[in-house]
Amino acid sequence: MAFRIEVVPFLLVALALCGILAILLRVVRVSWRKSLVYSVFVLLVLCLYLLYFFRDPVRTPPADSAAIVAGAEGKVMGVVDVDDPVYLKGRAVRISIFLSLIDVHVNRAPISGRVESAAYFRGARHFTFQEKSSDLNQHSAILIHGEAVDCLVKQIVGPVARRVVYWLEPGQMLQRGDRIGMMKFGSRLDMYLPVDKVDVLVKKGDKVRAGETVVARLKAAKE
Repeated sequence: MAFRIEVVPFLLVALALCGILAILLRVVRVSWRKSLVYSVFVLLVLCLYLLYFFRDPVRTPPADSAAIVAGAEGKVMGVVDVDDPVYLKGRAVRISIFLSLIDVHVNRAPISGRVESAAYFRGARHFTFQEKSSDLNQHSAILIHGEAVDCLVKQIVGPVARRVVYWLEPGQMLQRGDRIGMMKFGSRLDMYLPVDKVDVLVKKGDKVRAGETVVARLKAAKE
């Protein structure tokens, strides 16, 4: 199992916190031996969780060129039609995926194509299960221009998630399933696709795997 290098600062923070815990236990007259045992136990639990959270498993996208895969791992919290006058410039279907604190948080490209734009926007921190969070919360907006369809990906920050990051530059070429970024400690990812070009294959409540689960297919490829 591979892990993201971003875990290192968090492991150092965990080590420091457990050192502080050991000192506080001594202040309240807990023996050095017990203080060390308690602190090491807490450190072990924290480190195991952090490594689990920052895991980066291999994902294999389907060979089907018409398939559009999930950009995040988690549960589909909604599939709705919306207007997107800025990026897709028309009606779009929005597939929203909620990531819990135990899901893999590395995000992947839903389609192959060129990164048209990638930017981060300041905003609120509403709970990500609220409809308004898609537009009002802090988020990144990544537009991928594919050969047959465009896809807008939004990484949305909630009250728990402190940061979302993307590892992309405009003009960069992506293959479906490539790593594009990460959410740190739970959040939401929205995928926008032109409503007239795709058939959605998932529904609210479905579990999906980033880079592997087919969430939609191009309509032109059905026949």
